[in-house]
Amino acid sequence: MLDIAEELDRWLAEGREFAVATVVSVGGSAPRGPGAALAVDSGGTVIGSVSGGCVEGAVYDLCADALRTGETLRERFGYSDEDAFAVGLTCGGIVDVLVTPVGADAPAREVLRAALATAARSGTAALARVVEGPPELLGRALLVRPDGSHTGGLGGHPDLDRTAAAEAGALLDAGRTGTVGLSEDGSHCPGGLTLLVETSVPPPRMIVFGAVDFAAALVRAGKFLGYHVTVCDARPVFATPARFPRADEVVVDWPHRYLRDTPTDGRTVLCVLTHDAKFDVPLLAEALRMPVAFVGAMGSRRTHEDRDRRLRQAGLSEDELSRLRSPIGLDLGARTPEETALSIAAEIVAARRGGTGVPLTGGAAPIHREATGRPPEEKAREAAA
Repeated sequence: MLDIAEELDRWLAEGREFAVATVVSVGGSAPRGPGAALAVDSGGTVIGSVSGGCVEGAVYDLCADALRTGETLRERFGYSDEDAFAVGLTCGGIVDVLVTPVGADAPAREVLRAALATAARSGTAALARVVEGPPELLGRALLVRPDGSHTGGLGGHPDLDRTAAAEAGALLDAGRTGTVGLSEDGSHCPGGLTLLVETSVPPPRMIVFGAVDFAAALVRAGKFLGYHVTVCDARPVFATPARFPRADEVVVDWPHRYLRDTPTDGRTVLCVLTHDAKFDVPLLAEALRMPVAFVGAMGSRRTHEDRDRRLRQAGLSEDELSRLRSPIGLDLGARTPEETALSIAAEIVAARRGGTGVPLTGGAAPIHREATGRPPEEKAREAAA
């Protein structure tokens, strides 16, 4: 639900009543993951999506019914071999959705209002909701803040809120959305309740080093992917807001110095486009020892070999050097700045999601999947340790 927080926050400010359907679990080749949402207001206006189009009509009807009855419900949609064109996911997946009415007297309205206001302003919080369990608890909500404080409640046993807040706080620290199984007494024995925890965290950072012509196209691609994008270059004549109007920040500083003094985390993406040793080597020596998600550098294969040699002379280990993606980007045959930016963005997405970068045609691997193995941020922390 937090993925459409800005629009829903506006609806609440306007006093609208609405129902929101949220994906709570998926199986098989489902196009959208947990947390994806579709909402319908009392006038029939619809925003968002839960399936990319497969079951939107049926979910719309469920939202309209929930608005009329005031009841929260859970519904499953899946593929049927007998009737592939009936309501269902013809792509072969299964999607469970929770439909929650948010009328003027809805019990969770104020908790949802606070969660949506936080997410709409890129604040940090986690929203935990009961998505499976006793009917009287379905849809109950708890908002958890970074300091561990929480508002709202899930009902039931007094220990339930405390345990749920701790579990939601752990997911918030990781910046992940997911489900948690608990018992109704608040113990960690799953089976009684399932909570969907949606997290709102500030956008991940993309820092583009080198105010070159390719950087402007990469800035646009980074913004499209939802990053907070910074351009950094030591040359003030090139690093200007006029050249990079889509960037959130344009910084004039030596790249390695700026990176050393700038907060980063396990979601941060670093793209080095300078392909100049006096900038690249000190910058990459810093970057490859930091717990970030992605470090890539532009240049020819000859440039890469020279850069690799210089980094070894600077004392970087094999494990640290193995984190460097160079030459940056997937092999798309790119030539223009826009094509190159697409190539780089594709590699960033593949690294984040565990993709292979090979064509889907003729393949057998699942199209929609989570990243394999440990999260990139965990691998990065280990490499930097």
